[in-house]
Amino acid sequence: MSYPQHSTTGTGMSSHPEIAEMRERLERTASSGQAMAVEGLIVLAGVYAAISPWVVHFALQRNITINNLIIGITIALIGAGLTVAPERTYRLSWILAPLGLWLLISPWVVTATHSARAGIIWNNCWVGAIVALLGLAAMGLTVGVARRSRTGHR
Repeated sequence: MSYPQHSTTGTGMSSHPEIAEMRERLERTASSGQAMAVEGLIVLAGVYAAISPWVVHFALQRNITINNLIIGITIALIGAGLTVAPERTYRLSWILAPLGLWLLISPWVVTATHSARAGIIWNNCWVGAIVALLGLAAMGLTVGVARRSRTGHR
């Protein structure tokens, strides 16, 4: 039985036609006005979530403050990654929807007494819903471009 010989000196997966097509698709997506708007809004939503304990005046509640700070920084970093290196971070956009849902339910889960003030609840519900929708929009932009490129419409 003879096995085909594979060259180990080739260029690897980087020259594969599907990889090149995916990079081209991501470049088109990342340079569109819609993508730039969504990415910018993701960064802003993340920064706001991180600073919201001080904006809405609940920074003295340690658990929810730490929660919002960590989740907000994570969201902002994902948004910045989508802006700076979309070909490397576009797969992370799906994480934004669960992070948004977590922000939405976290006032009831994270607060020690399970009786969060109305300001905390409203803040996290609005920010969480916005982040989840922006995450879905970021995923939709990539999926939409992929479908259009497969059908030949640009």
